[in-house]
Amino acid sequence: MNSRRFPATRLRRMRRDDFSRRLMRENQLTSADLIWPVFVLEGEGQREVVASMPGVERLSLDLLIEEAREAWQLGIPAIALFPVVDSDRKSELAEESFNASGLIQRSVRALKEALPELGIITDVALDPYTSHGQDGILDENGYVTNDRTVETLIKQALSHAEAGADVVAPSDMMDGRIGAIRQVLEQEGLQNTRIMAYSAKYASRYYGPFRDAVGSATNLGKADKSTYQMDPANGEEALHEVAMDLAEGADMVMVKPGMPYLDVVRRVKDELRVPTYAYQVSGEYAMHMAAFDNGWLDADSTILESLMCFKRAGADGVLTYFAKRAARLLATP
Repeated sequence: MNSRRFPATRLRRMRRDDFSRRLMRENQLTSADLIWPVFVLEGEGQREVVASMPGVERLSLDLLIEEAREAWQLGIPAIALFPVVDSDRKSELAEESFNASGLIQRSVRALKEALPELGIITDVALDPYTSHGQDGILDENGYVTNDRTVETLIKQALSHAEAGADVVAPSDMMDGRIGAIRQVLEQEGLQNTRIMAYSAKYASRYYGPFRDAVGSATNLGKADKSTYQMDPANGEEALHEVAMDLAEGADMVMVKPGMPYLDVVRRVKDELRVPTYAYQVSGEYAMHMAAFDNGWLDADSTILESLMCFKRAGADGVLTYFAKRAARLLATP
């Protein structure tokens, strides 16, 4: 690169016209790069706004199927399901998480029947189901026990796969859970159920609106998840986490949050060269929406720019609450 000099090289020449900018564009964003996270709740005809996430709603299954049909028609290949669990179904041991007739299990079956080609990704984590809001089973000192939690995660993942989930996505950050889940899926003849591992999930403050959406914020209270989610100061550790999950049988890996951690996305993709995804999380969405609502940023162009940043950093796809809006924009000539 150092051999190029001005004025023999004028980099602005290729930026002058739209056609030449398009010819040299290094990355492309399409609807096929998008995964839409959705919140499902009990009942019929139910639609609840999430106050901290303007434009996002909790939907009962009948309404979710219609919204999912539109997403599929827009070219979005997959949705990620997150449950809104009634308080009377939460417990210390999160037994509802692996109930074969539970909300997520029923939702998976109904979605696969209605939209068999749409990819269904399920969250494997206990925090929506625990009375304390943590992602695992607590010991007498309030510490999240790793191996005991993994035992429940295995049951949860298996119940999702048996219901027809295409991808199970463990987001709990327990050690060894990918290998344990993969082993059970193999034993039960579910070899084609994919695992998207939340391998580098940080103990971030950007998750607040999501916890409001699934109803775990009150249960968690002032506690945090720093004993199992990653320290935001660490990058090298993320590579070890990803490598271990791959060795245990993950098909895809996730970095979460997204834009504040694009350096981690780039390193994972460069060093391991595997299917790599990132989650533009609820806090990122809420900040964008606040800026849009106040007229500080242009919404449509900023949404597409933010998603292109993930592609440039090396992400193969992005979980984003903007998925449908972005897909519509991308479909516009």
